[in-house]
This record gives sequence, structure tokens and C-alpha cells, in this order.
Amino acid sequence: MTSLQTQQYEQALQVLENGDYSRLEKIELLMQMAMGLQQRPKNAKQLFDAIDLYDRALALCLEMDDLLSARLHARKATALHMIPSEDAEYLLSAQRELESALPVIEAAQKSDQAASIEEVAEIEMNLGLVIQTLASFHKAKIADAVFWYQRALRVFTKTSYPTEFSILHNNLATAYLSIPMSDERGKMREALAVQSFEAALEVVTLEENPTEYAMLQNNLGNALQYASSSHAVENNLRALEAYDAALKVRDARVSPVAYANTISNKANCLLNLPDDPEHPEQGNQKRMNEALKLYREAHKIFAQSDESGKAEVIAQILDDLENEMNKEQKTEVS
Repeated sequence: MTSLQTQQYEQALQVLENGDYSRLEKIELLMQMAMGLQQRPKNAKQLFDAIDLYDRALALCLEMDDLLSARLHARKATALHMIPSEDAEYLLSAQRELESALPVIEAAQKSDQAASIEEVAEIEMNLGLVIQTLASFHKAKIADAVFWYQRALRVFTKTSYPTEFSILHNNLATAYLSIPMSDERGKMREALAVQSFEAALEVVTLEENPTEYAMLQNNLGNALQYASSSHAVENNLRALEAYDAALKVRDARVSPVAYANTISNKANCLLNLPDDPEHPEQGNQKRMNEALKLYREAHKIFAQSDESGKAEVIAQILDDLENEMNKEQKTEVS
């Protein structure tokens, strides 16, 4: 922890010993200092210190401070969610904190408006984020994350809260695509994922947020490309447009790995498109050649960027593609 961060933490502890502050003032100051520590943390120690401050503030709360206590639990959950870990311990703790806070804040909002609907929606959004991460540890159902995202979207609309709206739709789309394709509703979820990526792109622009714009366009391209649909050619053409939009931002020099991810996605899309969609019987030799070029470029970047796993996958694709093209050439000659 840097000297400034150490100083902030020590100042927070000194607040507890200062008789000039009332109990409620101490709670408020501890919460503010904890929130400051968890903003752009340099290491996990900052997050643990923030959690310690939240716990110290909670220890000062009385039974009458139920709303204040709930807010502290909700903030503590966001710090727990941020702790990097190879297991789900901190995420499960974050889920418990949010689930304990939500009914209290909901009740306060409904009874006397002591809490806002935005506060409720923020907890719902954070519950979705935590549960979606827990699902990757097989500790929660991804459908539950979808439920909380949809509830939060009742408040975080496109016009009033564009930032939250785009975050929710990006995560909602990812959640839809994470649900196993085990039933007929799988196709509908794929379509909903595409709609969510497109909804996020209604508020995220190339000019104002190029990095997020490129990520969304790349993800939209993937969703379109792999969707189960009777309109595969149309979807792949739309996917190409999305990848090209992402490549307006992703550059081989500035963001080589992100660039390589997108051109390899584009290459795969090209392999599944005829040269002339109006005459698919004429084949796709031109698109295959373009795909080969993109795969070679992506492989080179992955190999140089210590992305050995991705480099191996692309190398295998290149081998298969080159063998297929050689066979076709031999067939044409004979």
C-alpha cells in the first residue's frame, strides 16, 4: 500500500479515538474513507482495509440504525466482490451482504422514501454481478443473475442512466449466452443476447467510450456469428460489420491482443460466408484466403504476446485450413 493509502487508513482509525465526533459522524466518516480505499485499488490489501473499516462502522451501529447498517453491508459487498481469489469465498460473502441489505433498503424506499429507487436498483445490479461471477464457480444459477439484471433495468433506463444501462445489457447478454443450450428456449436467449448488445451500443459511442464500444461490437459479432438461426448468412454479414466497427478502435500496435482476438473472430466468420451471398454455389475461395491472412496475423501476435493457448488454437486452425485448401487444389488439378 502506498504511503497515501496507509495515511488514509490510519486517519480512519484515528476517527474512532476522536471524542470530537459523534457516533453517527464516526460511522459516516469510516464509510467515506472505506469507499475511498476501494476506488481503483492498487492491491488486495486496500480492499481488506476497506472491509475492516466497514466492519468497524457496523460495530458502531445500534438497532435503530437499520437503514444505515444496510447501506454499510451493501458497500462492504462491493469491496468483497472486488477481491481477486481462486475460490468463491469472498463472492459468497458479498452475496450474503447484499441479500441482507436489500429488504431493509426496499422497505425504507416504500415506506417513507428514506432510500431511493436507485439505491434498490444498484443493489439488484450488484447482486446480478456477484451471482454471475459465482456461476462461473458453479456456486449459483446464471438465470438468477438474469433476474436481478432485469429488475435493475426497470430503474436504470437508457435515457436516465445510460452508463448503468449499458453495463446491465452487456452483462445480461453475456449471461444469456452462458445458459446451456439444452432446450428450445436456447435460440430465444441467443436472440435476446444480440438485442442486449445492440441496446448497449445505443448509448455507448465510438467517440465517447471507444474501448467499451469496441468490446461491445466484438461481442455482438460473436453473438451473431454463433447464433442458431435459419438466417446464418445474414447474421454473419452483420457480424462482419460489427467486427469491422471494433477494428476502428482495436489496433495491432496499441492493443495487440484485443486486435488479434477480433481478427481471429472475423476470420472464422469469413470461413462461413460465400464470396457472393446471392450465388453460394460459387464457393468462398476469396473469403478463405482473407481468413487465412487474418489467422496468420493473429497467430503471430498471440505468439509474441505470451498468449500460448490462443496461439496453439490458431495454429491448429491454420493447419486444418491449409490442408483443406491443398486438397481442393489437387482435386481441381486432377
